[in-house]
Amino acid sequence: MAVDDVDGTLASMGPRLRVARERHGTTLAAVSRATGISTSTLSRIETGRRKPTLEVLLHLAKEYGVSLDELAGTAPAPAAEPRAKAPLSFGDDKAVLPLTRYVGGLHAHKHVLPALEEPPARPRQVSHDGYEWLCVLYGRLWLALGDQDLILAPGDVAEFDTRTPHGLANTSPGNPVEYLIMFGPQGERLRPRTAPAADRGSRLPHRARAGREEQP
Repeated sequence: MAVDDVDGTLASMGPRLRVARERHGTTLAAVSRATGISTSTLSRIETGRRKPTLEVLLHLAKEYGVSLDELAGTAPAPAAEPRAKAPLSFGDDKAVLPLTRYVGGLHAHKHVLPALEEPPARPRQVSHDGYEWLCVLYGRLWLALGDQDLILAPGDVAEFDTRTPHGLANTSPGNPVEYLIMFGPQGERLRPRTAPAADRGSRLPHRARAGREEQP
């Protein structure tokens, strides 16, 4: 394997490790206690600021119950079936479906929180480097963002710096909640290209129209 391929594989492991941890339903602090790897090291690996060593990968693969091939993205593809089964199923824990190949920069995944029989407690909050954008597809999602408590309905969008303590919970009695997440591990953000509401009557791009208005 060429050096570039090795670097690319290691760079892709950080986000894959984050998804594996979330699937496992655990926090960086809990993983640190179980493996002896410091929380700061785990955070830097997940955000791509540090390359994981083989020893670290072995510990984390064992903790999350995944193979090194899965973390490297080299696991053989499953045999094709006549009709593919739904990639997500409702269980006791959150289900996560990666939607992008993790090679650095922005990546996306879909989350499903199962239905609850009783009202949830306030979501447990975590914080880490990065920037996050989420959109609710179905159900009602409780976003605890710092001291704020937001209830998001289908079509609602929220974006925030993930260094702000945040947590999510299903607040739809008897129903699951589905939402999409775009995450920039280095603080990358989405860049809207639509013009502000006041400029929607013009077909010119916002910047070009602004430039024309400045002419005498």
